[in-house]
Amino acid sequence: MRAHVFPGQGIQKKGMGRSLFGRFPDLRCRADRVLGYPIEELCLENPERRLSETAYAQPAIYVVNALHWSAAQEDLPPADFFAGHSLGEYSALFAAGAFDFETGLTLVQRRAELMSQVSGGAMAAVVGVCEQIVEETLKQHDATGVVIANYNAPDQFVLSGSHEELARIKSAFEKVEGVRGFVPVRVSGPFHSPAMAPAAARFRDLLASVDLGELRTPVISNVTGRPFGPDAREVRELLAEQIAKPVRWTDCIRYLRDAGVSVFTELGESKVLTSLIDRITTVQEPAPDPRRDLVERIKREVLRPEIGDEALGFDEDASFRQLGLNSIIYVRLARRVGTVLGVPIKPDVIFQHRSCAALADYLLTRDDIARAAAPEDPPAPLREYQDERVTALLRDCADGTLSVDRTIEAIRALV
Repeated sequence: MRAHVFPGQGIQKKGMGRSLFGRFPDLRCRADRVLGYPIEELCLENPERRLSETAYAQPAIYVVNALHWSAAQEDLPPADFFAGHSLGEYSALFAAGAFDFETGLTLVQRRAELMSQVSGGAMAAVVGVCEQIVEETLKQHDATGVVIANYNAPDQFVLSGSHEELARIKSAFEKVEGVRGFVPVRVSGPFHSPAMAPAAARFRDLLASVDLGELRTPVISNVTGRPFGPDAREVRELLAEQIAKPVRWTDCIRYLRDAGVSVFTELGESKVLTSLIDRITTVQEPAPDPRRDLVERIKREVLRPEIGDEALGFDEDASFRQLGLNSIIYVRLARRVGTVLGVPIKPDVIFQHRSCAALADYLLTRDDIARAAAPEDPPAPLREYQDERVTALLRDCADGTLSVDRTIEAIRALV
């Protein structure tokens, strides 16, 4: 199976699209009418260095991606899936038939204007270490205003935050073992972070008036790492959310790989996504961490029903006393642990192990609970014959992401 992927902001450069503007003059003229300025001049000459500005860079990239898509339709085999990184998602949706070229360009132009209005922030890529080390470093240096904005690869993450905070933690990351670089990203604001929420809200209002067509080919959402569903309202909501939420590119590619995609083609002059995809598909995923998984289950399935979403961000080593829990709550927590793990536990265990980490460490010493907390392996005959790619396709058929006909066609292609 094949996937075509489209790059996003950061790949803009003088001369982009040079070989294609003459090949597809109609697309160039249509872009000029929407934008009100000559797109070929912007891309080839970069007057006043406008390609460094978000308001110009995003429309330019969308148009050049469309040129490459036009060429791909003539030169390449058809794709089974589309995906795009951040801004590139609009190119993927255009290719899949969600909207026509002009509608997509109008959306991108307005998106760029809204995003460029959010000032006072920047982005930087951390290369060489895993997600856990990135998060621990931010936590250790109290960088509460910095978030992971792009999950680009297992060893590459883009941070978003204020100029001051990014400058402060740069030296901290450069001292972390394994970090190969802390590199500024060529954007004008703290994209894909909570700071972009006002822009996302205004863009949501615009999207409400846009008609979206049915996708002819599945497109993977940056927000969920799964295909967009058939509901146009969901597509609109995810496009609005994408502005202020992280790009989960690693999840997107892993989904495509598990769905059976073996050929990824980056449409454009950049090979940035090709490099990321190679790293995602070749890096061996870390072995499961039973302790980490159990700590997260305690937060999500034991604490959260009692105290709400605050539990999800609660420090695993912090005492439950900080939450102001009383003895009745401790009894309920003990009962909930028993329900979640399927084995009885006494309330005094909670009194003696009053943090998520301490409770998890205790539970893992009990054979009955350790077995209950660990996921069961499927029977040997099932493991021997099960095809994960088929399972993923059947799951998408069951939840309505793929039609029955499309699912059958995709399964046959695997045989």
